[in-house]
Amino acid sequence: MSCTHLDNKQRIYELSQTQYNFEPENVQVALNHLFSTDAKVQLCYPFETMYGPKSLFEQAILPLSQSIDDLERRDTIIIAGETEQGASWVGACGYYCGTFSKPFLDIPPTGHMVSMRFHEFYKFDKGKVCEFQAIWDIPELMMQANAWPMVPSLGREWHVPGPATLDGISLVEQEKGLTHKALKTVVNMCDALGNYAAGGVKAMQLEKYWHPKCSWYGPSGIGTARTLNGFRNWHQIPFLNGLPDRVGDPHLGHAFADNSYVGFTAWPGMTMTVSGSGWLGIAPGGQKVTMRSLDFWRLEGSLIRENWVLIDLLSVYMQLGVDVLARMREFNKARNNQ
Repeated sequence: MSCTHLDNKQRIYELSQTQYNFEPENVQVALNHLFSTDAKVQLCYPFETMYGPKSLFEQAILPLSQSIDDLERRDTIIIAGETEQGASWVGACGYYCGTFSKPFLDIPPTGHMVSMRFHEFYKFDKGKVCEFQAIWDIPELMMQANAWPMVPSLGREWHVPGPATLDGISLVEQEKGLTHKALKTVVNMCDALGNYAAGGVKAMQLEKYWHPKCSWYGPSGIGTARTLNGFRNWHQIPFLNGLPDRVGDPHLGHAFADNSYVGFTAWPGMTMTVSGSGWLGIAPGGQKVTMRSLDFWRLEGSLIRENWVLIDLLSVYMQLGVDVLARMREFNKARNNQ
């Protein structure tokens, strides 16, 4: 790994530490120093596209800190690397947490500690972030506030852990051989998933890539699955039944590796049609949708042992004609009238 990637990773680690000891003025200064003034910022629904660190801070990060007034950022993974297109990226995974004391996006406060997962990806050019893509698991916050107005998750909803090996943040040089092997495994696995349309489940060769005790940590609204059987039952079968023509190409996104870890970002990463049995409780109506998914994988040897996945589910619902935030406000009218 060139020292550029290591330097970029160090920069995001320093931002993480600034947001851990969250003081709004310090965070704003750090963002202004790190981002180019015209950086493209792509944040999950309802924030969407904005430009520059000022917009990111004022429209998203500051309101979050005003609702969780003792806000902490806690990273579990920070990786850096280069994509096959030659771009330099840093990916970070973790939680924003603290006492939920005031409404956020009209989600009612709990007065208790809450945590909200994040996956954030930073594209660097000459030492500055020129592009930012991030998904915050807003449905997770709704669930902790007992305000989720949509269907129950098929998988397990819980506090998703960091890496079992506790090595997700390593500010050292990469091992080139290990990094290349990890990236090749994940890209080949994603390619194999595309074989479903032609050859069904067997053609995807899941056992070739996944550890027998793998854990798949999906977004709130889908949940966590354990082992390939769990992954298939709680995510893959409902996903493929409702979205059988889904198309995604890892080579068109941005995949990069850092030792045993691989990150992937694309905005969006897949296109599909809601048909078959429908998905997320939405009846099939032939709706065309795109999906934003930001992912991290950890390998043990040649097999994937853990996979952290966040999907912008609120954006998917909106494309299907369902405004989840509006439904939540209706869902909580009784609470507001007490």
